[in-house]
Amino acid sequence: MDLKEIKKIIKNNLAFIKEKYGVKEVGIFGSFATGEQKKGSDVDVLVEFNRSITLLKYANLKNFLEDQLNIKVDLVQKSGLKPLIKDSILKETIYL
Repeated sequence: MDLKEIKKIIKNNLAFIKEKYGVKEVGIFGSFATGEQKKGSDVDVLVEFNRSITLLKYANLKNFLEDQLNIKVDLVQKSGLKPLIKDSILKETIYL
């Protein structure tokens, strides 16, 4: 799987993701965004929600993305980024 495929799958499900999970913004960062992914790499997905959500809903979104992409997803909330790495992650993030 490459970035193009990941973007296509997420874009095809974007309306559903936004409506069901209250997602405001979705982006890809990490190795897939920089082209440094290897076999077995997970997909780093950055999300921002319209409102606070439950842990169960968060887990359900992660599972949904993993099922759609057929690859492990590291789901990270934009608000949860550590200050030391926040700027570099936001610069490399490819928003969908």
